[in-house]
Amino acid sequence: MAAIATVPNYTPSVWVRLCHAIPRVDLTLQTRDSVFTPDSWEYQQTLLVLSSFSAIALVLSLLVVLSFLIHYCCCHRGEGGRDAEEEEEDDDASGGHGYGSKKGRGICCVTWVSVAAVTLCCVAIGIGFYGNSEANDGMYQLTSSLLTANYTLASIDLLVSDTVAGLQQSISGPLTSMEEVFGGHKPALVPTRSCRRLSERVVSLLSNLTLGRGLIPVTDGIYRANGSESIVGALTPAPPSVTPTLSPSANSVPVPFSPGWAANTLMGNEDYRWLSYVLLLLLDLVVCFFILLGLAKQARWLLILMTVLTWLALFLSWGSLGLETATVVALSDFCFNPNTFVLNSTHFNSRTSSEILDYYLTCNRRMNSPFQQPLTQSQRALSSIHSHLSSLERDALPRFPKAEKSLREVQQILNSTEGNFHQLVALLNCRGLNKDYVDSLKGLCYDGMEGLLYLSLYSFLSALAFTAILCSLPGAWRSFHSDSEDYEDSDSESEDPFTSHQARRQTATGSQRGAFTPFYSYQGAAWTPPFSSAPPLPTPNVSSNGNPGYENLLLSDRQSPPPSYSPSMLTGYGGSQSHSNPAHSRNLYSH
Repeated sequence: MAAIATVPNYTPSVWVRLCHAIPRVDLTLQTRDSVFTPDSWEYQQTLLVLSSFSAIALVLSLLVVLSFLIHYCCCHRGEGGRDAEEEEEDDDASGGHGYGSKKGRGICCVTWVSVAAVTLCCVAIGIGFYGNSEANDGMYQLTSSLLTANYTLASIDLLVSDTVAGLQQSISGPLTSMEEVFGGHKPALVPTRSCRRLSERVVSLLSNLTLGRGLIPVTDGIYRANGSESIVGALTPAPPSVTPTLSPSANSVPVPFSPGWAANTLMGNEDYRWLSYVLLLLLDLVVCFFILLGLAKQARWLLILMTVLTWLALFLSWGSLGLETATVVALSDFCFNPNTFVLNSTHFNSRTSSEILDYYLTCNRRMNSPFQQPLTQSQRALSSIHSHLSSLERDALPRFPKAEKSLREVQQILNSTEGNFHQLVALLNCRGLNKDYVDSLKGLCYDGMEGLLYLSLYSFLSALAFTAILCSLPGAWRSFHSDSEDYEDSDSESEDPFTSHQARRQTATGSQRGAFTPFYSYQGAAWTPPFSSAPPLPTPNVSSNGNPGYENLLLSDRQSPPPSYSPSMLTGYGGSQSHSNPAHSRNLYSH
């Protein structure tokens, strides 16, 4: 905690402290510390042990689902042969809905369990979308801070290279010409040679100011990562508030560490991570929606398809929970004491001393800048060069007018060098880079950590919901009527296609008890017709002889045999049909 206390405006959050306090054991069940050392095999074993708990939970889920499947397949096999009369009595008691019996109540309970599990899954999906957005925001803040720091370091390298190049140009060009012009005039030659020595001193001091983190110029406008031969992008002049975008190289990791390379790598990986979670969340949402649709429509084929996708989502949920657990624990270890890892890592301190890293990580006002001495010496040297040039302009130019052009060029280079030097002093101050460092820690350890915790909660809740769904769906299938039975009922010749479903079930039950007497067979006055939902025949106008042609009664309600027809009635009713087919008329009359 001593190292973290020196970092301004950053303290580890409560979640970081809680996750960091989780006990750690390796594969041999030996206790390990919680220091973030990702390159250590012992530390990697502790993360594997924590991730294995999700695998154990997956095995338990599979056992629970398997036990429910065995229960539905074996224990309820004999219920299909239940007596039809008891089923009919249960339907009559429930009003035809099938929920009054013990079986109906069980089916209703199982259906509501499925609906509750789908609702829990939808809540988990909402949590997952929020966590994915939070994690993406944290990674965006991290990459933005890294790119800003990379721009600062690249600007430092650019200013150093421009200053060194300008001074070297003045040494090889105008100062050499002035020495040739002054010749043996010692009062003018001595200040000129002093300017040369001071310029070489400034070049030597500024050449050692590189931090080994930014971009080193290769050609005009093109820069490469320091310590790597691969060109990573072009840097255009921009204010420090503008974050440049660099095109990463496909080569290996640059040594030493480059913030620009890290930012581009993290952005690429974050895009794939965000898209993967969005696809997983959409898969879970589609599964939940179509499960509800299948339960509402009683579509067995749709539920079978969704069951297959539910198995896939279950494995993905427990697998993502294992990865998230390891990532959360590792991230909490880093965020608990980030300075220790940065100072001890060879990726960061291979080209930079620990003193320089500690200066920028802590940015304590009581600490002196490691660049203070070379900057002070360079400033004094530039001031001496300026005073020597002023004396030459005052004393030597009246006697050597040919040296005026070279003297003006040296003064112009000196003015440009002093401007670059003041910008360099401001950029080498720890406040700018330390602010980028703290912003990156806040994005990674606050928003990123919170997003990962929400994603872990989403994975856990969705895994529980899918386990409950797989356990309840087989029971919900039992409430669905088979399509083949419905087709057999509708194709039966002894039933009215317009009869309700309850009436068809009662008719089918009656057919099991005993066959009905034919509908049109005459049984006498005491005979009662069976139930029929057919509408009564219409009553037409009276016939020509004053008697009604038909009665507004069913044939079964007249309690009389069907009427006989005379030849005149057949001739009048049949019309041209009897003439066109006299043989058919005779057959009707004979019956």
